[in-house]
Amino acid sequence: MLSQLSFGSLSKLFNVKAQGIGIEINSERVNIVQVRRKGKSGFKLVSHASTILPEGVVEEGRINDPVVLGEIIRSLIAEKKIKEKKVVTAIPGRETVSRLIRLPAEISDSELREMVLNQEASLYLPFPREDADVDYQKLGTTLDDDGVERLEILMVATPKEVTDMYLQAMQTAELNTEVVEVTSFALIRALKDRLSGFASAAEAVAIVDIEYESTEITIAVDGVPQFSRTVAIGTAQIQNAQLRAINLPPRRNTDMDMLAAMSVPFQNSDTVGLSGQGSSPGDAAIFRVLGDLADELRRSIDFHTSQNAGSDVIQLLIVGPGACIGELSEFFSQRLGIAASQVDPLEALSISSDVEIPKQERMGMSVVLGLSVREP
Repeated sequence: MLSQLSFGSLSKLFNVKAQGIGIEINSERVNIVQVRRKGKSGFKLVSHASTILPEGVVEEGRINDPVVLGEIIRSLIAEKKIKEKKVVTAIPGRETVSRLIRLPAEISDSELREMVLNQEASLYLPFPREDADVDYQKLGTTLDDDGVERLEILMVATPKEVTDMYLQAMQTAELNTEVVEVTSFALIRALKDRLSGFASAAEAVAIVDIEYESTEITIAVDGVPQFSRTVAIGTAQIQNAQLRAINLPPRRNTDMDMLAAMSVPFQNSDTVGLSGQGSSPGDAAIFRVLGDLADELRRSIDFHTSQNAGSDVIQLLIVGPGACIGELSEFFSQRLGIAASQVDPLEALSISSDVEIPKQERMGMSVVLGLSVREP
């Protein structure tokens, strides 16, 4: 099967246009969304579905059983009576390599393609070039310290074996895969309006996507990802830390009602950074896990700043299932000294719905909604 990793033109990457359906796959569940354009600037949610995956079908972003996964997706599509066959899906950041490359501006398109797909890719990939799917996009030109004009290139690669599993699952589901992209691109698209207020090279935004088994941190400048990192702390770790603290057995799947009922146990800026003093054992356990996540976020921000002098992270946008935890933005803001907000993706994309979707479900739809509005 032919592998494909593509994000098309830059305008298509970050612009939105209802087209086909978005399918998000992670280790816990499959999310499917179909939207259609409503007016000039909004969308209407046509259909959405979500189901828990059997253990082992997907692990740490890698599909182990594409046939079982494909059958589950096909069943969900049939249940929701979705007729559209064109789909967009995404591979998590932990399975991809992305790099910003600067090359001489006068280079021809044919030379550029050869240089990026072969020479440059071979320099940055942690696996053999022949085993990788690679794509790139020209971002524009800049002047280096010597006043020489350079062309900025965003290069993305993933192992072919990973891409092939996603394509095989869609083929089993009898769907036509338009694009396989990276989850961080879908997030940037979903948050486009929120990011548009930060268009200066000195204004970086950290997107904190708290998913089931991990958190993906993406730092973007002017809507372009500059740095990405996956941290092994997610909703499963937060939930099970609380359960163990109150002498209950851990659970494989996230109880979204339980997650939504959580609130970060701190009182004011004087108590942030303490050990949850005065809280219940369960609250103290939540505080410790989120404190560890805040520390990892700080390390990521510090690394970005050290590599990009003058580009400070001035905003945190918190998304993903974990974004439904109460007072999370206040916690990160006071812990890190950076403005933070928990983002509802339906509001961010101006998507209306005829059915009421609980907050804990809405907050986990950023990736799949970003996929569903991707222009092919």
